[in-house]
Amino acid sequence: MKKTQLDKEEQALLAAFESGEFQSELTPSRKKSVEESAAQTFKKNKRINIRISGRDLMAIQKRAMEEGMPYQTLIASIIHKYASGSLYDVTANNATNSNS
Repeated sequence: MKKTQLDKEEQALLAAFESGEFQSELTPSRKKSVEESAAQTFKKNKRINIRISGRDLMAIQKRAMEEGMPYQTLIASIIHKYASGSLYDVTANNATNSNS
């Protein structure tokens, strides 16, 4: 497995974390709420079938391999990010803004 190289800032943060300089302010009730939200977010209870080009599938599989995850998980993550609004089509936004 490929070992991740940390830059100086990341190394400093890791050292501070490992020495106990960071203290969590997460209350037990907030932790429970976050855990429940995470469980619901990643609950996979629906199945879909889609057709995509072989080229796109190969590109997604390559990206997933680079990320160290199954390609289906990567696809589900992309869909979730788009549906939740944290992933959007930059080219569509540029086209809308240039027409203004």
